[in-house]
Amino acid sequence: MADEKKDTKAKKAAKKPAAKKDSKAKKAPAKKAESKKAAKKPAAKKETKKAAAKKDSKASKAKKEPAKKTPKAPVAPPLVKASARYVRIAPRKARLIADQVRGMHIESARALLQFSPRGAAHPIHKLINSAAANAENNHDLIGDEMRIASITVDEGPTLRRFRPRAMGRATPINKRTSHIRVALTPVED
Repeated sequence: MADEKKDTKAKKAAKKPAAKKDSKAKKAPAKKAESKKAAKKPAAKKETKKAAAKKDSKASKAKKEPAKKTPKAPVAPPLVKASARYVRIAPRKARLIADQVRGMHIESARALLQFSPRGAAHPIHKLINSAAANAENNHDLIGDEMRIASITVDEGPTLRRFRPRAMGRATPINKRTSHIRVALTPVED
């Protein structure tokens, strides 16, 4: 029995080194494949270095060329703005007056608005005077030598009211408001 135990131990010992050899043999090809990959990586780095060198040479060539001088764009005349919000007039009625004064010289617009019978003429007249004052005080321009570049009338919030009617009914009354914006620009000589 002792001989049998020795024989089995000898066989196991003989098998272990063989197994280790096999595992080393299996690992060796894997290491070779990794070393091949590692060998390929520096080549790829060399290519990127070459590409980087080409890019640098192109960039240096671009830097050496003199910059082209672009002509300066003409300076736009300044726009002087003023706005009146929540004006208690319907936008549809205010647009009739705004369309009349759009593009006019400020003096002729003031004359037209001063004698207009429409109710929207008064707030628009005040707004144009305010824009002219902005031109004088904020932009150092002459207020009387301006023209109305743009005037817009946008709708503001509507105040909803109700009127009592016959037989216990109520009908709505919409009190509309406007946001008016004016932009003035100097008159070209």
